[in-house]
Amino acid sequence: MSRPMSADLLDGLNTEQLRAVTWPARSALVLAGAGSGKTRVLTTRIAWLLSTGQASPAGVLAVTFTNKAAREMQTRLSAMVPVNVRAMWIGTFHGLCNRFLRIHHRDAGLPATFQILDTQDQQALIKRLLKSLEVSEEKFPPRAVQNFINGNKESGLRADKLSAHDAYTRKLIELYAAYDAQCRREGVCDFAELLLRSFEVLSANAALREHYSERFRYILVDEFQDTNRLQYAWLKLMAGRHANLFAVGDDDQSIYAFRGADVGNMRALLSDFSVAEPVRLEQNYRSMGTILKAANALIERNDGRLGKNLWTDAGDGEPIRLYEAWSDGDEAEFIVEEARTLKREGFDLADMAVLYRSNAQSRALEHALVNAGLPYRIYGGLRFFERQEIKHALAYLRLVANPEDDNALLRVINVPARGIGARTVENLQLASREQGVPLWRAACGAGGGRSAAALGRFVLLVEDLRRKAEGLTLAETVSLVIDHSGLRDMYEADRKEGEERLANLDELINAAAGFMADDPSQALIEFLSAASLEAGDHQAEAGEDAIQLMTVHSAKGLEFGAVFVSGLEEGLFPHENSFNDQKGLEEERRLMYVAITRARQRLYLTCAQSRMLHGQSRYPIRSRFVDEVPAELLRVLSSGRRPAPEREAARAPWLGDGMPVSHARDLAGFAIGQSVSHARFGTGVVVNAEGSGQDARLQINFAEQGLKWLDLRFAKLTPV
Repeated sequence: MSRPMSADLLDGLNTEQLRAVTWPARSALVLAGAGSGKTRVLTTRIAWLLSTGQASPAGVLAVTFTNKAAREMQTRLSAMVPVNVRAMWIGTFHGLCNRFLRIHHRDAGLPATFQILDTQDQQALIKRLLKSLEVSEEKFPPRAVQNFINGNKESGLRADKLSAHDAYTRKLIELYAAYDAQCRREGVCDFAELLLRSFEVLSANAALREHYSERFRYILVDEFQDTNRLQYAWLKLMAGRHANLFAVGDDDQSIYAFRGADVGNMRALLSDFSVAEPVRLEQNYRSMGTILKAANALIERNDGRLGKNLWTDAGDGEPIRLYEAWSDGDEAEFIVEEARTLKREGFDLADMAVLYRSNAQSRALEHALVNAGLPYRIYGGLRFFERQEIKHALAYLRLVANPEDDNALLRVINVPARGIGARTVENLQLASREQGVPLWRAACGAGGGRSAAALGRFVLLVEDLRRKAEGLTLAETVSLVIDHSGLRDMYEADRKEGEERLANLDELINAAAGFMADDPSQALIEFLSAASLEAGDHQAEAGEDAIQLMTVHSAKGLEFGAVFVSGLEEGLFPHENSFNDQKGLEEERRLMYVAITRARQRLYLTCAQSRMLHGQSRYPIRSRFVDEVPAELLRVLSSGRRPAPEREAARAPWLGDGMPVSHARDLAGFAIGQSVSHARFGTGVVVNAEGSGQDARLQINFAEQGLKWLDLRFAKLTPV
């Protein structure tokens, strides 16, 4: 007698996985630790409901966070149960809300053929709106307006629900209202609108809520820790009076607060849906025991966790390697050498990943990999010299070197926006061809009128940059261009991506500060040539064995045989923005937890005793996250290299305890690495400085209060 299909589905599940899959017809929260078989549990749960007749394909709603995850779920289900899974409601929040609005477009006040605006389309509409309202793009950058609109939509707020205490915000609210009106006239929806409009329709229509509550008796959600408040509110409306919500997630991997994710939704679910206790999936099938012990020890320091403890029956494995480099360049060289060693030991390059907190950190790594001839791939992003903001800055630098560079001029003639539109550029190109001169000369000779005035301002800007750059060092020239071109101001106004783009621009200054020109008088030309060569085709081809470089955020959901977590220094990882906010610091710790649990067999933690920042050497202290890993789990690898002689001369000498002392500047009698006492903050160590003399500011790591910047004009410090 053959076994029922439902029994076969349960083969190989551990006790807690089996408990989750066969959970009764009521709500549940499944705490699925890293590597604990989350995807298998979720898909098997659906297959089990279908195969046992508890649910029909039309009665299941499954929500994922990416289209890739939705497709993977459909593929797995197709292999598990003989049903047409494409007819099921499986998809992302945006995809499911689009499907809902297509059916109920009349209730939503939308045309049947409404179109969806992608990010670029939305920005183009905002630009048209600003132009029609005669609003300056310099004062209200389209991307900043876009972020304001989307952020409020994702919080469930229309323009008429917002209030402002300043003129700038009042204008943003007006633009939000005008944008909404424009979208209604054109019959279009942006991504954020799909969810908000669906929520509004369900909220206003009791009959519709009852219909979907009756239809979808089983609602399953993946990556529940990443839901925002509006998404959770939408799920509650869909669940209705049956309140049958099966949510799978991990509060220890909630790392997207900057996107609006609210880890508090997990506790809210326990209360709102009367769930007495989560189901905990703690057996890990990915990592060796030492790696899991480190992850557990780290994350247990966070407060308010729902609580779980990862374990494995695969054994402890190797200790975690800790490497403290002399500099960021030394750190990159160590990673390259270890990658070569791992390759010789049998690891594929593609099974190695270098993780970093900020995209800007990739430059030093890319440089070392290019020099070593090791193929690499930037996962989920662009190589350093391909990034928009870097190409903009290099274009300005090319104009400083040679204003007759047509390609450079065309790239930045209206970046930041300065009122030079496509028609003006077309006329300029026509004049250039007719006169047989470069675009620059045509711009210099432009006639009168509004467009000529805008061109004139651009010409004056470039001439001013060229004049001010005379006599400056290469790093000072790059810094000048970033600041005076308007690029820094433009990205500071971008609340969504600006911080990362500014970090990349600062890293370009670092690259310039560390650049050794053969002919100092031609440093800018040589630097631009080197940047072009490094931007060449070094990234691996599709399918080629290549080491993976990525941010920790991008690494979530992935796993590798060997993982390097780099840049483990205070201010970098954890990021300095988190220092004054307990919730922010706890999210940084969750991010470190994600980084650690990407590794299967070999884990490296690396940091640097000096790192270039804003074109100057800084001397950070080791990340607290390194110290939160039990010492018995670590194998400390000390740096056997010292910087090259020319680098050594530029560095401060080192004290015996490993802290640098600065003799390069007068710091009013204090030195980096010195212990000091403050009446309010207690005892600490000077770790950084800005300025000199009585105008200096010192960054001090206080034992009780953490990192603080203090102005020496006001702070009363006593040497210890």
